[in-house]
Amino acid sequence: MTTNHSTYTAVSQALAEQGLSLAQLDAYQENGFLVIEDFASAQQCSALMQRADDILTAFDPQEHRSVFSTDNQDRDAYFLESGDQIRCFFEADAFDEQGQLRQAKQHSINKIGHALHELDPVFAQFSQHPALARLAQDLGLQNPRLLQSMYIFKQPKIGGEVGLHQDATFLYTTPITVTGFWFALEDATVENGCLQALAGGHQLGLKQRYFRRPQGGTDFETLDPSPFPQAAALECLPVKAGTLVVLHGLLPHFSAANRSSRSRQAYALHCIDAAADYPSDNWLQRTHPIPGFVPVPLN
Repeated sequence: MTTNHSTYTAVSQALAEQGLSLAQLDAYQENGFLVIEDFASAQQCSALMQRADDILTAFDPQEHRSVFSTDNQDRDAYFLESGDQIRCFFEADAFDEQGQLRQAKQHSINKIGHALHELDPVFAQFSQHPALARLAQDLGLQNPRLLQSMYIFKQPKIGGEVGLHQDATFLYTTPITVTGFWFALEDATVENGCLQALAGGHQLGLKQRYFRRPQGGTDFETLDPSPFPQAAALECLPVKAGTLVVLHGLLPHFSAANRSSRSRQAYALHCIDAAADYPSDNWLQRTHPIPGFVPVPLN
């Protein structure tokens, strides 16, 4: 894949060439997350936002009306078969009592998932950023694979809450290897539902695992019944557009509902290590191999 470096920032170029500093690695190991400002340029953010809008323009809301909400994890086939597809999922509050959209479809979608990084050329190019390959290596992924991607809209007024969770619950491997790259494409504020994280919470171990039942449907397996610390322990992570937040797969994190008049668009990419076991009853399954990064030599 040919990658255009002209719009990369000084930060992302330095990361691609030099990797994470010892201070950054220590902060990640201590907190379970790392905030890297100015990773993506304004041009890159605009290109991803425009491409997402193009996908929504082509989407016919009459064909599929799959709703995504963390309050209801019993997923339909449209969702469960989206691991290697590009599909659109509505906000729970997008429809009125008669089942009609309350507003235009562009303002009704919760997210697009889950193979943008592979099937769409604009998202694929961004996802193959050399700095991300280097970050994955620095964070200990021996053979990183790009498993899942999501474009998250966090729509004005109706953007739903994403409950406190660990990514490894949904993208489980043994050993745990899932690592999240979360890119703010617009300013993320407390008012429009920025990320909130339980600093150090990745050391608590995995609480639940989400899986496909043999008889059909999905369910949760409780691995540790002890509760997370109270919500007051969460740290808000307001960030500017272009910021990358790296998330450990065991880090408990959350985002509140967006009741403001401003959206909080973001792009999320999840990697796993091909050296780990990926169970056949994970909800996200694919019909062909999981892609990796274009090889990037270490210094």
